[in-house]
Amino acid sequence: MNFKQSILVLAVSTALLGACTSQTANQSVNQPISEATVAEASTQANKLFDTIFQEGIDRDPVKQTYLGIKKDYDKWSEFTEENSLQELEFAKANLIRIQAIDFDTLDDQTKISYSLYTQKLQNQIDDYKWRFHNYPVNQMYGTHSQVPAFLINQHSISNVKEAQDYISRVHGAKKVMEQLIVQLRLREERGIIAPKFVFEHVIRDSKNILVGAPFDSETDSTILADFTEKVNKLEISDNGKSQLITNLNKALVNSLKPGYEELINYLTVLETKADNRDGVWKFPNGEAFYNNALKRTTTTDLTAVQIHQLGLSEVARIHDEMRVIMKAVGFKGDLSEFFVFMRNDKQFYYPATPEGKQRYIDEAVALIDDMEGRLDSLFLTKPEAKLKVKAVEAFREKSAGKAFYQQPAPDGSRPGVYYANLYDMEAMPVYQMAALAYHEGIPGHHMQLAIKQELTGIPKFRKFGGYTAHTEGWGLYSEFIPKEIGLYQDPYSDFGRLAMELWRACRLVVDTGIHAKKWTREQGIEYYVSNTPNAKSDAVKMVERHVVMASQATAYKIGMNKIIELREHAKTQLGDNFDIREFHDVVLKNGPVPLNVLSQLVDEYISVKQS
Repeated sequence: MNFKQSILVLAVSTALLGACTSQTANQSVNQPISEATVAEASTQANKLFDTIFQEGIDRDPVKQTYLGIKKDYDKWSEFTEENSLQELEFAKANLIRIQAIDFDTLDDQTKISYSLYTQKLQNQIDDYKWRFHNYPVNQMYGTHSQVPAFLINQHSISNVKEAQDYISRVHGAKKVMEQLIVQLRLREERGIIAPKFVFEHVIRDSKNILVGAPFDSETDSTILADFTEKVNKLEISDNGKSQLITNLNKALVNSLKPGYEELINYLTVLETKADNRDGVWKFPNGEAFYNNALKRTTTTDLTAVQIHQLGLSEVARIHDEMRVIMKAVGFKGDLSEFFVFMRNDKQFYYPATPEGKQRYIDEAVALIDDMEGRLDSLFLTKPEAKLKVKAVEAFREKSAGKAFYQQPAPDGSRPGVYYANLYDMEAMPVYQMAALAYHEGIPGHHMQLAIKQELTGIPKFRKFGGYTAHTEGWGLYSEFIPKEIGLYQDPYSDFGRLAMELWRACRLVVDTGIHAKKWTREQGIEYYVSNTPNAKSDAVKMVERHVVMASQATAYKIGMNKIIELREHAKTQLGDNFDIREFHDVVLKNGPVPLNVLSQLVDEYISVKQS
């Protein structure tokens, strides 16, 4: 029996079992379903959801490590056409397994899980045709940068075996690069090649991995330094440590280096075939792909035209609010001149020195600590996981985004991390520090994603999955919440909050501009520079992000607007009975959900409160 036959047998067997269950339920269709039946059916359904989720994790060594599982700790995930096809067949079979469940016998929470999982699998099946419509190597993310970042930030070493597993993964990097090149060739054959600007970033970052010992100098390379630090903490003999480090050096020279050199050589040739067309409209069926991407990202049916117009109207509204602050601080001039002042005045920036960068980190920590002490007025549920603030590592800081969050390990072995990119201090104005810390840390992504992982009573796919509009909508909403409890008292800090929201509104305009209206990279950069106080370097990075991550940046503002809309709806319906802490529980304690499902949850909350 081959692979495809075996999973279809599994799916059909499950479906037949479910059909029997469904038939039994239908025989008593006119009779009310007992609580015991609902409880048992829901328990069995959730077991199936967790089984399917775990089967997927068991096939993916990288995801295992992100989840703190050390089962295949010496392996990388497969990046091949064969694996993509297998995952497609698993999705089809798993959809049959889930659809065999009698939906009517489930409790309300399990019905949500059923709907989310069937939708997730159907989307995976439908999107198989778009699997080449991306750039697996780009300046924002990619296999080339994932290898060192993953080893450094995810692969912990607490014993000799785990050190040996690390070495095995370094050896395996050569195969990873070979698979990556095959995938890049498949895209090249279809005319899907990143624009020229991408190649300078990815070639440079790939070469940086090969800088330092044992490649070209006495100073340890990034990976060797990380491994040495981790191994030196082990309670083993010096000879044992030395042997492990020697073996790691061999793996770096004999496997990782030739793998990266092959990638660099291929990218150098591919660069000569690249052009300056930036939008996904250039892809085969590019318009249809982008429309689908917008649906997936926003979890709405908003069109590119509607999203573009929403962005323009939000930009105008925020500009008006900024003019109020401009007058309050006594600035003489128009808004564009105020932007220049905010962008260039030295009082708003810390020096690009070790001391200046450390001051930024220290003050970000203080802001988060202060906010953490105020959470009781806004939240009933708070995360147990700790939060750490950290500068982006040197090897990737030049191309990484200005700030991002890495969620904690589920077992508590690794805290959540708010990364601040301090490579260009002129792109990190002090007046935006608070909003950025609230977004990435508390009450933003750390609260949201840590709480999600700590939830009980929902299946794992909801604890560890996500919807960008919900996740990033919450992050942007979290920049606004502190204002409601008296923070942002400094008008410049409040301007910074608005500047961050303005940035997300501009994203709606520029993302759709590039991918639907055929704007050039330069047009996108000019729009940001003309309409925001951010540094031009911010604008360049943001536009380059739009180019390689079509639709992703539209999630923030659309998600935030929906959360505020639902909150105002709940306030109107409940009046004095409205409790913002309960509302936030509705948003967070169900895990990430599509925005239409969030609307249903809020309506149910209102109904229960009114009954």
